Amino acid sequence: MTTRGDRPAGAPLIPITLRWGVILAFAVALISGVSVFVNGFAVKQLPDAAVYTTLKNGVAALILVALAVALVPRAQVRALDRRSWTAMLVIGVIGGSVPFVLFFSGLAIASAPTAAFIHKTLFVWVVLLAVPFLGERLGWFPIAALGVLLAGQFLAAPPTGVTWGTGETMILAATLLWAVEVVIARRLLLHDVPSPVLGAARLGIGLVVLVGYLGLTGRFGVVASLTATQWAWGLGTGALLAAYVGTWLAALRRAPASVVASVLVLGAPITAVLSSMANGTVPAAPVLAGQVAITMAVGAVAVLALRTARQRQAVAA
Repeated sequence: MTTRGDRPAGAPLIPITLRWGVILAFAVALISGVSVFVNGFAVKQLPDAAVYTTLKNGVAALILVALAVALVPRAQVRALDRRSWTAMLVIGVIGGSVPFVLFFSGLAIASAPTAAFIHKTLFVWVVLLAVPFLGERLGWFPIAALGVLLAGQFLAAPPTGVTWGTGETMILAATLLWAVEVVIARRLLLHDVPSPVLGAARLGIGLVVLVGYLGLTGRFGVVASLTATQWAWGLGTGALLAAYVGTWLAALRRAPASVVASVLVLGAPITAVLSSMANGTVPAAPVLAGQVAITMAVGAVAVLALRTARQRQAVAA
């Protein structure tokens, strides 16, 4: 059986590769759902959202760089061309630094369920970009499943509704930047840029930008005054971020961007359930209906993606 490493350029992804991509996407959704909930609390434990973001991203960057050094042969890294490194530099800015400051600054003044709802609209923007820029095709059934997914998103919105303010605007801006990043990352991964290298570059380059931002805004004194408990929050959420980025890029290497982003929506109900448990509340009936609709639609997207891959492989054979 042909594997990813010896697949001819332009050949369709084989089902087993896509299957792993879908499985990893579900793992990303789980990590994302837990991370948004934990970060919604953790960001409020530090005096400054930018300092928190830099601390957390620094921990994640160190983990991913160590993994890249351990897993990827140096010859493979040296073989990357200038275009790939330039694209990774762009990803470090629009994916690994600026949107994190926007997102966590917004999260500090918005609720975790609202943040999760806005962030999980990522799949809409990714689908809109993936069709023209990645050549991904959507038939009627996938479009219908995505429609149900979007409807479920609105039903599962926070019980008090999605109020809009400065925090929500920051989170939306971060989400749009991450959507553009998904398209660029998918192209790099299809051109055989190793996912551990891309993950390390994303957060490593992003960390340089974040540290520079702290220096320009005079926030280094805040870092020096952090307590042991605040450092612990940074270490824990940094480990979650490293797991998210590593798993997300591994999924994106194996499955279409629209599929990975759609499955990621499952993280919103996970965040909502955790928030309900923490607050001791029971979601309203429309919210529960939306969460069920999201779960069913995500399952439909995954099944349709696998079925389409098998059909295309059969035609190619």
